[in-house]
Amino acid sequence: MIPNLPTALTWLRIVLIPVFVGIYYVPDAWLGPTARDWIGMSVFALAAITDWLDGWLARRWNQTSAFGAFLDPVADKLMVAAALILLVDLGRAEAWLAIIIIGREIAISALREWMAQLGRSRNVAVAFVGKVKTVAQMTALVALLLWEDVIPGVSTPLLGTIALWIAAILTLWSMFHYLRLAAPHFRREAAAPDAEARTPQTALRTDPAPPRPH
Repeated sequence: MIPNLPTALTWLRIVLIPVFVGIYYVPDAWLGPTARDWIGMSVFALAAITDWLDGWLARRWNQTSAFGAFLDPVADKLMVAAALILLVDLGRAEAWLAIIIIGREIAISALREWMAQLGRSRNVAVAFVGKVKTVAQMTALVALLLWEDVIPGVSTPLLGTIALWIAAILTLWSMFHYLRLAAPHFRREAAAPDAEARTPQTALRTDPAPPRPH
């Protein structure tokens, strides 16, 4: 067993990001469009597989760590953001759909960091809708990166576009779900400064009034 193999796989996923992006910019004289799509998609799919594998191995071998827990979602978000930006540049995805998905990832990452500081990270743990969103998102990215029809009667670009729409809708749904769970803590934090600000005034009002001069 390789020590820290799960973390090594996470690093591999980060290293594969510029590899699969770079493949799509190889000159046609070196690599034809069809081969480029297949190779680029395959490298992305390999990176996506490591996302599942490193978590499974970390739990199975009890190699979880604070650094691994930090690096894993960073690698995931870098991979998804890179793929979406690439697809927009290739004209295979709408920019506003990419903005929704990437913006949500940034917002929820910040929310989880804030909740972790409050000791409430479990309140924003991954929900079922988030897992379905991830499946739809990865299906969309793989299909749009491939772009070649492989199933008779099924348009790969159309399948990828529909899956990306579903992923965007579920992205917003899951974001509102997490924000709803965190809302009580928002209100509590917002109320805390008001309570502190009122404390001196309250103390002044409760102090006995000085005797009036005669």
